[in-house]
Order: sequence, then structure tokens, then C-alpha cells
Amino acid sequence: MNRAKIIGYATSIVKHESLYGQKMLVAQPIGFDGAPEGDPTIVYDNLGAGVGDTVVITSDGSYTGAQIIGTRLTPARWGVVGIVDAKKKTEIEE
Repeated sequence: MNRAKIIGYATSIVKHESLYGQKMLVAQPIGFDGAPEGDPTIVYDNLGAGVGDTVVITSDGSYTGAQIIGTRLTPARWGVVGIVDAKKKTEIEE
């Protein structure tokens, strides 16, 4: 699993039949310091993430297929498994 910042939306006219109706986002993997790490990637989301959100993504294709797409018979690999809360630890403790 990796942290990533959602930087945009993706659309596709031609795609695998399992991907019709699925929400595709462009995610930039980031390090713990928030700096970009590697190239942006397309991720599939059913949690409601949007541009500017920090998310946790996985490259586990079986999870993405079964839990996000709804079938393991899909070429989808990357998926959003969580949205990081924006509150800092000090704000929660107060």
C-alpha cells in the first residue's frame, strides 16, 4: 500500500467491459514528507475520493477487482482503499 494525492480524473471511451461505470482517478504517489514519488497512476475508487484528497492505494489486483470493480475478471490493478483524514494528531487530542 502507498499514500497518494489525487491530482485529477480520467475518462476512457474504449475500455474493458468490467470497467464501464467505474470512477477512475489520477493519483500521484507521495512519500511521508508529501513529496512526489514516481509516476502518476490510474486508480479505481468507490469511496468518494476527489481531487486534492490524500488516499491510501493498493496494487493488489484481486482486492481491486473483488471489492471495487465487483469481479476478479478485470484488468484493473490499482485501487483506493482509504481516504486519509485531514486532521492532525494535535487537533484530535484537543
